[in-house]
Amino acid sequence: MRIGIFFGGTSREREISFAGGRTVFDNLDKALFQPVPIFVDSLGNFILLDWQYLYKGTIRDFYPPVAALPATRHPWQVYVESLGELSDDALTELISHVGRRLEASELPKLMDFAFLALHGPGGEDGAIQGLLEWLGVPYSGSGILPSAIGIDKIAQKRLMQAVGLATPKFRVVFRKGSGSVTLPELIEELGLPLVIKAPRQGSSIGVSIVREENEELFRNAVDRARFERFLFRDDWEIMREAEQLTWIRQVADVREGIGLPVSALVVTADFEEGVEELIHHPEVLLDYINQNFNQPTLQEFKAEVNFIRFTSLTGETQVLVEQFVAGREFSCIVVENERGEPLALPPTEIVKGAELFDYRAKYLPGLARKVTPIDLPEAEIQRIREQCQVMFRTFGFQVYARLDGFYTPDGTIFLNDPNTTSGMLPASFFFHQAAEIGLNPSQFLTYLIRTSLAARRRGGMQPVQLAQQLRQLDAAVADRQQAGAGGRIRVAVIMGGYSSERHISVESGRNIFEKLSSSAKYAPVPVFLTGSAQEHRLYVLPINVMLKDNADDIREKIEHAEAGAGPHPILAKIQAEAAALTRTYAGQGLAQPRRISFAELAGLADEVFIALHGRPGEDGALQQELERHGLPYNGSGVASSALTINKFETNQRLREAGLLVADHRMAPRLEWAADAESFYRRLEAQFPYPFIAKPADDGCSSAVKKIKNRAELAAFSALMFRDQDDLLAGPAGVLHLGFKEEFPQKDAFLVETLISRDGAAHFLEVTGGLLTSYDADGRLAIEVFEASEALANGEVLSLEEKFLAGEGQNITPARYAPDPAERQRISNEVKAVLRRVAEVLGVQGYARIDAFVRVRPSGAVEVIIIEVNSLPGMTPATCIFHQTALAGYTPYQFVDRILEFGKARAGREKMAIRPSC
Repeated sequence: MRIGIFFGGTSREREISFAGGRTVFDNLDKALFQPVPIFVDSLGNFILLDWQYLYKGTIRDFYPPVAALPATRHPWQVYVESLGELSDDALTELISHVGRRLEASELPKLMDFAFLALHGPGGEDGAIQGLLEWLGVPYSGSGILPSAIGIDKIAQKRLMQAVGLATPKFRVVFRKGSGSVTLPELIEELGLPLVIKAPRQGSSIGVSIVREENEELFRNAVDRARFERFLFRDDWEIMREAEQLTWIRQVADVREGIGLPVSALVVTADFEEGVEELIHHPEVLLDYINQNFNQPTLQEFKAEVNFIRFTSLTGETQVLVEQFVAGREFSCIVVENERGEPLALPPTEIVKGAELFDYRAKYLPGLARKVTPIDLPEAEIQRIREQCQVMFRTFGFQVYARLDGFYTPDGTIFLNDPNTTSGMLPASFFFHQAAEIGLNPSQFLTYLIRTSLAARRRGGMQPVQLAQQLRQLDAAVADRQQAGAGGRIRVAVIMGGYSSERHISVESGRNIFEKLSSSAKYAPVPVFLTGSAQEHRLYVLPINVMLKDNADDIREKIEHAEAGAGPHPILAKIQAEAAALTRTYAGQGLAQPRRISFAELAGLADEVFIALHGRPGEDGALQQELERHGLPYNGSGVASSALTINKFETNQRLREAGLLVADHRMAPRLEWAADAESFYRRLEAQFPYPFIAKPADDGCSSAVKKIKNRAELAAFSALMFRDQDDLLAGPAGVLHLGFKEEFPQKDAFLVETLISRDGAAHFLEVTGGLLTSYDADGRLAIEVFEASEALANGEVLSLEEKFLAGEGQNITPARYAPDPAERQRISNEVKAVLRRVAEVLGVQGYARIDAFVRVRPSGAVEVIIIEVNSLPGMTPATCIFHQTALAGYTPYQFVDRILEFGKARAGREKMAIRPSC
């Protein structure tokens, strides 16, 4: 079956939709389905996307194409709507750089089924569902009416009240005219705190909590929900230029700000209003503000401009004000069973570090915990499930829905904000709860497609044709189950660890597992590594444990199983209720995590994919153990791994080879403990402020800081050399550490000179990937990919910019020069240096090398190496997949090449040590 995957879209959740569409594309069972990527841009155009763009980090990395961006004084990340009004021909030409523009009438010719990974207005409100109904294309999820209800929080709440379902009290506040209400009136009716929401948005976009009777806070929250901002002249004038640029970026952000284009209106001190102007681009917005605030008077007003009001063109005219519910927050996926009846999966409790489960906490690994099932008595969990099933039926939802709610101390269950399209990132509630009945993401997607076909047929869409499709799919699924893993190569995917990079390692491991499990060649086995440097403990994971939210949750489930505790009674009950689904799509039920030795690992797997980062994994110790047991593995060998894990030793080796690195030295704890003042002075004498301090053997931006003064140096040292696990509050405050930011404990840290432009005509940070193979003569060949240009909003690339969907920007290939020929000349020089680095360090398999590039006015190129990662991150949107796509490799093909090299190397080594006759 040809599955058209619709993703992107016009809503403020377009980046999560983009990442979710990629997840669906990768996880569709390729033995059953052919994915067809249909990217919906923010203007609503359908684009048959060239596959390589699926693996960009954000939509703005590829669309609009870099060549279409206007010249600006400042770097901006923009969506296509910021290009202003485009002619139809211009838009078609722009789209041609990334794919082919489609008319709606073409969709039935391209696909047999539409899988909807769209969110928000235009995606889960019945609009796209209605179009597909008109075209006769069956689609996933709920139909038109339940989708329209599922997007409208006000309609939902009125329906819940009408049918007697508990829901927080609420009022609707209108922009102007009737329905206006004062803050004291709202407090008298609803109490404090107040929850302020945009009524047609998801992902907690436009949501605020007002905790006190404060008109300004309330007004700001309402403005946020309406996607409106006010900028006062006095506030703008006290900002530094960097702060003004940050304000512009925040306002232009479709999630945290109001997005572009905006309608701008100047208002004078006498409250006279000017003429509204439409602004599309951040640079124009910046100029507009400066132009109006820098004029002492405006002739038409004869008064100074007091403030400017900015209103999003896709804002809200109503605001939902809700009673605050003090309770435990949960989310529950409800699916249809084989008889079309609602089946509630185990509800998950969301344990937040902050009061609001916001966009960042939802989608960045490790910031919030997902506890499944919610920690309540079995009877209460069952009550939650039953109420969710009642809501599913009442709203007429089909196939699946995600229902959120609160459980209060008095036992009241408030259901809130049902979603007819759940987020589809690899560790989302969607897959997380499906795993509790034994379905991996690939199997769950197959189930959803089959169940959606049945729902469309029940609704009267093409009953004869869909009956035939259902019979064909059922037969194919049965054949797939009968074949099982026979004949497929068994790959142990090792993930986790115990370092500050453990959560990202789990993300990488899951991504590799999912790409292999949807193939016809490989049968992956998820293996979790924990323990210590002295003892590596390995555990085979069932799918429900592998898909826990992060590494700490996985380790906790392992410890629970080792203590002899069986599955939670409610999980056993749900698994029994879902047994028919599990048998059909997975063939077998769930097991408990099981500890294995390396010798047992060799019996379970034909080869290993190490998805660990830092220590352990990249230090050679695990590689040595795998070689001892005859298991081929990915990445570099023992000696090279042991070298590249140590940034100080790597820098030393590269400098000896004549390559450029930053001046550097190790700063040991013993020196600091003996005399901290002398320790600081010695560092300050060698490294003028600002300089870089970081661990010598950790990655993922863990504790990488730009140190600007003595106070920051002292704080960094105190945190790095602390004895306790918890962070020290004072030093953490000095360094402005983010919520749950990892900061390892070490006996030494690395200090480096800050690499600067130094008079270069062009200066940029890049990261370049490489892949090795053996040529026809048996020699090692190194393929270096086009490097990506990494753009950081802060002082260093943050965890969010590297791994949070829609954050950060990686331009691939890097923009070394405007002229294509000159750009390629510089790129070739950079790639030659990266190849030389790999040769000097003995890198094998694949790797990522980070560097700064200076292009001098003369055209001379300097490449200053930052670090080498022998097992780079393999999360879904990591930039190494952008680079391999340019070279013609899909992510699966890239992983396949990595594994094939590991086997070839192991075969050569076995031949080399075979005794002669």
